[in-house]
Amino acid sequence: MFHWLDVIGTMAFAMSGALTAINKKLDPFGVFIIAFVTAVGGGMLRDALIGQTPVSWMRDLNYVYVICIGFVLAILFRKKLDRLRTSLFLFDTIGLGVFTLIGLEKGIDAGLHPVICIALGTMTACFGGVLRDILCNEIPVIFRRQIYATICIIGGVVFFALKKLPLDDDAVYVITSALIILIRLVAVKYKWSLAPLEK
Repeated sequence: MFHWLDVIGTMAFAMSGALTAINKKLDPFGVFIIAFVTAVGGGMLRDALIGQTPVSWMRDLNYVYVICIGFVLAILFRKKLDRLRTSLFLFDTIGLGVFTLIGLEKGIDAGLHPVICIALGTMTACFGGVLRDILCNEIPVIFRRQIYATICIIGGVVFFALKKLPLDDDAVYVITSALIILIRLVAVKYKWSLAPLEK
């Protein structure tokens, strides 16, 4: 289950990056680079912080293949994805839920404190999107009024709470990812946001 969630997250973020780049009217090479950076950016930061080098995508070419598939699908179906903003949001949300979980598990495997694991999960989920937005000349979503990183933190807390219950690991993975995705969907639907700081 963990492996397949990793694949889904990588694919979702690759398509999120590709759709953003297409929306910015970049050429195919530019679209691929943005898709690649979005998919692996958070994982590279995570692996570097815990001293796991070479980073994941360099040790397992399957990540590269999955990113390439996501890139090709985004290119082929870009005209069918006429609601580009909706599609981008959906893929970004799936990636957020799955990559938070992956960061949490990597932190646990490294023997880190739960608080640090939650921080690692948040960085894994958010940093690829930060790089995507910066390269596409936008203010990163994480720094805007949308609830984004906060959702990852909530998901991390729920994950460790579920770990204390007599639940199968697969159930914990699915519940945590689904909760993060659900909260993001509800937050956007009802326009939940953090108020900006006043001068």
